[in-house]
Amino acid sequence: MTEPTPFHATDGRTHLSYELLTTNALPSSTHVRLDRVEVRDARTHLVVGSLSGQALADAANPVGDPLPGADGYTPAPPGPTPTVIPGSQQWVIWLDLALERGQRVPKVLEHHLAGAVVTASGSSPFEETVQVTPTGRTAPMNLNAPVRPGTWYSSESCCGNTHHRRGLGPINGRFDVPQRFAIDWYRVGEQGQTWEGDPARLTSYLSYRQPVVAAAGGRVVEVQDGIPDNAPPVTPPVPPIEETVGNHVTLEVAPGRYLLYAHLKPGSLMVREGDRVEPGRVLGLIGNSGNSTTPHLHFQVMTTAEFFPTDSPPFTFREFRVVGQVEPRIWDDNLGLQPTGVLPITPSPYEGPHRARYPLDREVLEF
Repeated sequence: MTEPTPFHATDGRTHLSYELLTTNALPSSTHVRLDRVEVRDARTHLVVGSLSGQALADAANPVGDPLPGADGYTPAPPGPTPTVIPGSQQWVIWLDLALERGQRVPKVLEHHLAGAVVTASGSSPFEETVQVTPTGRTAPMNLNAPVRPGTWYSSESCCGNTHHRRGLGPINGRFDVPQRFAIDWYRVGEQGQTWEGDPARLTSYLSYRQPVVAAAGGRVVEVQDGIPDNAPPVTPPVPPIEETVGNHVTLEVAPGRYLLYAHLKPGSLMVREGDRVEPGRVLGLIGNSGNSTTPHLHFQVMTTAEFFPTDSPPFTFREFRVVGQVEPRIWDDNLGLQPTGVLPITPSPYEGPHRARYPLDREVLEF
């Protein structure tokens, strides 16, 4: 579904995050039990990553099923091999590889599947090597900060089970993961707070009306304004698809590479389509428009000028300092519903300065 492109993250490892679509094309009464999925170097056939048991079950779901933990989600049945694909179904396997320091990134990957075909009369084991896939040779874009200097919380970034990483978008007859590496940025105060006062007021949120800036020089190719801010913290109605990212600015910064700044405050946009901007130019102010419940900046790199359909390639930031992390999952949907606006920030094993790295999910950092 994408070209797996290696990128360096704050944990010091090289990551590859992509998806494998698996289809059981047998009759509906014939199931395929997946016991193990291995990612191998296609040249040496050495294993660079594998999933089995509960780890595989947690990384696989039928196309169209909600994320684990979401309303309507039905967990896989218990057992040592809980990943069973019924006949005539297609599943997504979410692959997130982390290679240790010095470990070579294969130029070509292959995928080895082991399991059994299960019928009413018994099961037949199988092993198959499928989907030979070249890895990307183009380095991820190395960007300046998309916000002004300060302390910021990187929410819903890669590579765990987040709505960005595992948001499958069936658009115009094809599957994409349009937010694979998107990050939601929240301004954090000196006491770790993201809001102060009444969480039902937009102005209580430290992110609200914060400037967003060009992380690279480029040309403005899309501007949308006039969508009102949502009143926090109640989840807004699902907007029309063309208003998903709310008021936004899109910059073309290289051939086939676009920066998206989403959920901006109506009337705050400071550029027009066709403008050329230099790095650091203020583009607008953070708001709460579109599919957003509390003010934040949704930022990502895209392969097209529009959000639907697009692919989401990795990127890095030139320099920042990790100052902590947030262990529990706090979605932007319920940030304003917490007893206080203070994030439960704890020490991070990756604290300190970083250069040309991608911030991992739930890290707190300083630009």
